[in-house]
Amino acid sequence: MGQQPQTPPAQRISPRALPAGIWAMGFASLFMDISSELIHSLLPLFMVGTLGASMVAVGLVEGIAEATASITKVFSGALSDYLGKRKWLMVLGYGMAALTKPIFPLAHSMGWVMAARFIDRIGKGIRGAPRDALVADIAPPHMRGAAYGLRQSLDSVGALAGPLLAVLLMLWLADNLRLAMWFSVIPAVICVVLLVIWVRDPEKPAGEARANGKRLHWSSVKELPLQYWLIVLIGAVFTLARFSEAFLVLRAQSMGVAMALVPIVMVMMNIVYAAGAYPAGAASDRMQPRTLLLLGLALLVAADVVLALAPNVWMVYVGAALWGLHMAVTQGLLSKLVADNAPQALLGTAFGMFNLVSGVAMLAASLIAGWLWDAHGPSLTFWAGAGFAGVTALALLLAPGTRERTAV
Repeated sequence: MGQQPQTPPAQRISPRALPAGIWAMGFASLFMDISSELIHSLLPLFMVGTLGASMVAVGLVEGIAEATASITKVFSGALSDYLGKRKWLMVLGYGMAALTKPIFPLAHSMGWVMAARFIDRIGKGIRGAPRDALVADIAPPHMRGAAYGLRQSLDSVGALAGPLLAVLLMLWLADNLRLAMWFSVIPAVICVVLLVIWVRDPEKPAGEARANGKRLHWSSVKELPLQYWLIVLIGAVFTLARFSEAFLVLRAQSMGVAMALVPIVMVMMNIVYAAGAYPAGAASDRMQPRTLLLLGLALLVAADVVLALAPNVWMVYVGAALWGLHMAVTQGLLSKLVADNAPQALLGTAFGMFNLVSGVAMLAASLIAGWLWDAHGPSLTFWAGAGFAGVTALALLLAPGTRERTAV
């Protein structure tokens, strides 16, 4: 998808070469993910065990939450393009997420949970596209894959620490879900402080910041090239093949794991995700995207098969680890492809549209997964995911011109 500049190997592989702003956004993501994943690793148990929700209700809550975030990203991304500034939209989004953390332990009905997830995901939507576009603004073009990989890797360290903290809190607090969720407030506040102090929008020539004001309009979408829309389609199909990670938590619970230890499934997923995200992102600066996309789908098929057949909790952990490796290979790569195939002046809009389409796909995937689980049990849910991922891989492999369109 366009030739990448040739750079010295050291610049390709050393995270120390990345600007400080990338590191600051990475550590902010780390702390927010500690907070959010502490909540999310316990929330399915809370919804099903404490509030009596069905699997369809879990899928609905998770799907609507992600779709809400994705819809919001369209507007926040376009607004960041219009203003020529992205930092404070990002801070607003993270701040909204921080403010919702106390709502979860206070919830006494699914309505409370839905409201908290809705507001939290609006915050995610507000911050997501400006943050991803700001990474592209700050990072040298030849290191974009590494930049997205580093941010995602630090994000995944937080996503690893959150469930691990949840396990320790549940053991310490004797399975008191509400009290454990209160601890999510502290890292959320740290995240916002980091962004306010350490992140800056890059300097632009005088008058350029608002030069693209005319772009705050739906007609701007028409300026996005065909290559970009191919990436959007690929991202949506990947999301359809991968439903909400809440079902990983519930799969562990279905194997009879003690409530305090269920979040370990998310720990296993995120150990692999955190370890693999930066190397995979750096590799995407040098390898054919099509090769990595196919590898990611193969890993997702393997994860779903293992989770469908798992005879014990240890195999559930193996399936979760394969799921995390799939995420490491694909997520930074897709962000890089969006950045590489969208006009610089429309990066926020491009990430917003990408996430909108992916969010709608996530809603559909999570609803289908919840229905399959309620109607036929967990095994068929994961078999269906494996089947869709396999068909997607076959289509990507055989589609005319795919090799050329996805070649670096």
